[in-house]
Amino acid sequence: MTTPQDSQPFLSLHTAVVLLIAFVIGVVMGVLTRLAGTSAAGAVTVGLTGFGASIPVLRTLIR
Repeated sequence: MTTPQDSQPFLSLHTAVVLLIAFVIGVVMGVLTRLAGTSAAGAVTVGLTGFGASIPVLRTLIR
């Protein structure tokens, strides 16, 4: 079996960095919310919201 030499990566480096940093932000927000006394479901919701809201911002900040 041969592999093509000009294969493109699944994700670009920019996309991978943005998603990784957004994931870290979401986890930190979720953990801090849980430590503040909120239910686990509320902490997950805050973490997912933080993840989703940080992606457009990070996309424009990281070039």
